[in-house]
Amino acid sequence: MTSGLWELVLKGVWTTLQLLVFSALLATAVSFAVGIARVHRRWIVRFLSGFYTEVFRGTSALIMIFWVFFVLPLAFGWQLVPMWAGTLALGLTYGAYGAEIVRGALNSVDPAQREGGIALSFTPWQRMRKILLPQAVPETIPPFCNLLAELLKGTALVSVMGMGDLAFSGNLVRLALQESAQIYAYVLIIYFLIAFLLTRLMRSLERRLKARVGKAPRLGVSVPVPVGGGVS
Repeated sequence: MTSGLWELVLKGVWTTLQLLVFSALLATAVSFAVGIARVHRRWIVRFLSGFYTEVFRGTSALIMIFWVFFVLPLAFGWQLVPMWAGTLALGLTYGAYGAEIVRGALNSVDPAQREGGIALSFTPWQRMRKILLPQAVPETIPPFCNLLAELLKGTALVSVMGMGDLAFSGNLVRLALQESAQIYAYVLIIYFLIAFLLTRLMRSLERRLKARVGKAPRLGVSVPVPVGGGVS
């Protein structure tokens, strides 16, 4: 490829990284806000947060991007630029999945920890902030790592808006050179390298967070075998 085409690809990589960071930040904020609401003591809060989760988990991220970018201007008369439209659609969609991760992690905390907070006369928010979240957050890192990789792949959907991300730029280069196999091989490798780096960073974060609460990260799942016998 010529230097000009490589520059086009690199601009696409930069756009993809920006979209990944912005939508990941939004998805994280939504995940914890809705996930905490899912275990709230008031039923109306649990119902509303559950309704949001079911709606956004049950709809296509691609259709959500179309809706935010093409339908909102017609319905409300205002237009988001592609970057913010993609961030909003992806952040809200993947945030719904993340909310279930947070809810599951909070519910996995030993009930005795909650009872200890009640015995110390902590308010519900104090129990959440000082007892539940410090123990639940490290458990969310492995599933969040998977979700982040899925979000990275989901950023390719914004190309339908004409946004110059990696997928869109790769397609332009393919049309210019008429070499599909070579160009898409480069695109696949770039996506893989970004995902690999994200995985390494998330595993490092998991080790640090679990070290703070005296836990070691799980390296694998073991299956107990009865003494004196095999697995039947």
